[in-house]
Amino acid sequence: MDPLSALRDFTIRGEVDKIVRVNDEFRFGTEYSFPCSAETAYRSKQGNLYNLETLVFYIQNHHLKHTDYMHNSLALRIPAVTFTDRKPLLDYLTGKVSTSDSIVWNPPKFPDDFRPDPSGFDPDSAKPKGNNTNDVVLDDIGDAHFSVKDKEIETADYIGIIRSIEKPLKDREGILECKNKDFYSVLVAATKREEERQRLESQQRKDGLVAKSRLMGAEEGGLGLSYGDEMMGYDSKPKMHLKGSKLGEGVPIILVPSAFQTLITIYNVKEFLEDGVFVPTDVKVKQMKGVRPECVTVQKKFSRDRDRVVTAYEVRDKPSALKPEDWDRVVAVFVLGKEWQFKDWPFKDHVEIFNKIIGFFMRFEDDSVESCKIVKQWNVKIISISKNKRHQDRAAALEVWDRLEEFVRGRSHS
Repeated sequence: MDPLSALRDFTIRGEVDKIVRVNDEFRFGTEYSFPCSAETAYRSKQGNLYNLETLVFYIQNHHLKHTDYMHNSLALRIPAVTFTDRKPLLDYLTGKVSTSDSIVWNPPKFPDDFRPDPSGFDPDSAKPKGNNTNDVVLDDIGDAHFSVKDKEIETADYIGIIRSIEKPLKDREGILECKNKDFYSVLVAATKREEERQRLESQQRKDGLVAKSRLMGAEEGGLGLSYGDEMMGYDSKPKMHLKGSKLGEGVPIILVPSAFQTLITIYNVKEFLEDGVFVPTDVKVKQMKGVRPECVTVQKKFSRDRDRVVTAYEVRDKPSALKPEDWDRVVAVFVLGKEWQFKDWPFKDHVEIFNKIIGFFMRFEDDSVESCKIVKQWNVKIISISKNKRHQDRAAALEVWDRLEEFVRGRSHS
């Protein structure tokens, strides 16, 4: 009988424990004896024939996880059964299948009626010993062969094993070689976005410095300022009407809604109040490439009798970001016409809000009356503009400035 058939017979009979190793051979009870290195008729999917030592060790340890089984086989320097061969081999040896395509019936011939001499059997010598084979299969990490020399330490260097069988497919340059992909254009686009962001941040800082310097300059001496098409120069010291205990120290604040449903937002407020031109919010968003400014500074130059006042305002759209002392500087708000706009404001009701802050509601002149039905109940100034006649925007902007300046003067002297 051949070694594979003998091993299958003992496995089916449940007598695997009767297979013992004596020196360099396996004894199957008192029935058969084969060399440990004898090749069997079972061929692995890699093409080599498993020897008897490999199959005996596997059938005695098939209950272990594959990683534990591999570790044990490496430690004993016994060639292992590959992961892909484990189940088909076990099914054949346990009798679940009667044959297998992996069996090649041309193994070396062994005597069928060999009977070892029981008197010569020494149980103490039946201890597992390693053989001199160097082929070890590591299928679960690549189905590759490697050699383990007799003088090497038994602890396996798994990282070294993995690296020895790795096959690099692409390097860091090759991985970028993608069809229809131009990474240079991605770099250019990213660079432009970063430059635009830095430009906007720089402009915001500049606006803040301009507002501060103009306020300081207005206190120090007279400057020639333009208003409309006229030039006016004053030598007298300008008077600031923005300071006082009621108003609070610093640049006054105008609040605008953060929602796009309103006509005036943080995006287009500068053009409207400084230049007297209404630019739709969606147009400004595209021009600014979606970058949302945190704060915008607007200035207004005007004359009144022989007094010259340079006014700078901060425009914000996040009331929740204001500190308690900042609310003393809030002088105006563009209302959306919705109650939730005033949620968490530090005032008890609309009466208190619009006594301390002037409110503006912007609408198109041909909108329905329903659009301002709610705000008509509040102390709010309704400003109408045309949808198409942009030359009329300046008059609407001036109306906002006139009412705002009148309110600030009254508040500063109250």
